[in-house]
Amino acid sequence: MGQGGGAQQGDLGAGVRGRFPDELPGGVRPALDVRLSVDGEVMQSDSTADLLFDPVHLVEYVSTVVRLNPGDIIATGTPGGVGHARRPERYLLGGETVVAEIDGIGRLENRVVEEKSA
Repeated sequence: MGQGGGAQQGDLGAGVRGRFPDELPGGVRPALDVRLSVDGEVMQSDSTADLLFDPVHLVEYVSTVVRLNPGDIIATGTPGGVGHARRPERYLLGGETVVAEIDGIGRLENRVVEEKSA
């Protein structure tokens, strides 16, 4: 458990497993394309060069708050294109395949499962 009784991601074993590069070209602010697609349709697309804070600063700061382990993910926000902000609005209903990709790092693919009402 983390300070104050809250669990930390590393304590819960929630990190991503796999092989990831230790270094990326581009220094502290690499320009890597970031995409999210739903069933093959690109819904969000941006570049890490547009992050408000560079990745090195983010890791440095977050590591002062929680213990970071290999495979941990720091979620910082999202590029434009989220379903609620679209007109018409678009939501995941179940059965869709969602793919998040960052060039030079990797790809995460998930199948959406319909939420069962209680």
